[in-house]
Amino acid sequence: MDLTQYIRDIPDFPKTGIVFKDITPLLGDPEALRASVGMFVEQHRGEDPKIDKVVGIESRGFIFGAAVAHELGTGFVPIRKVGKLPHTAIQESYSLEYGSATLEVHEDAIQPAENVLIIDDLLATGGTLAATCKLVERLGAKVSAIGVLIELEFLEGRKNLEGRSLYSFLKY
Repeated sequence: MDLTQYIRDIPDFPKTGIVFKDITPLLGDPEALRASVGMFVEQHRGEDPKIDKVVGIESRGFIFGAAVAHELGTGFVPIRKVGKLPHTAIQESYSLEYGSATLEVHEDAIQPAENVLIIDDLLATGGTLAATCKLVERLGAKVSAIGVLIELEFLEGRKNLEGRSLYSFLKY
């Protein structure tokens, strides 16, 4: 299935000069959503070592990550923007293409030595994913793989994730 037909470009969002890749049409189409979740799942079904937790990054990573965790029979861990988690959390700040941000995770959400799959909708500069890797590793777990639906290759985000197992399905 050609999922690119479900990705809409929104110019100058969230600021001038940025072309936002809107996945809302993909999410609204049952077949496209099922196909995209299935692509992530097939990367890891029956994998050894088994994935213990799937991490999804706020907010679109939640959509794919929770569905993938369900299909793989694992737990799901949300990585949130700062100030959104009610329990004790650890934080990691990072730079992105249009500013800076901080992410956090509950300190007891991931156990030491667990194998973690990180899922997000998009790889741009790699700052968000690199910060998420640091959070997972600070909790003593192993980042087994990083999966993204869309990769903006011209921003060279892979450079910030060198040495990590990373895959993407749609490349721009």
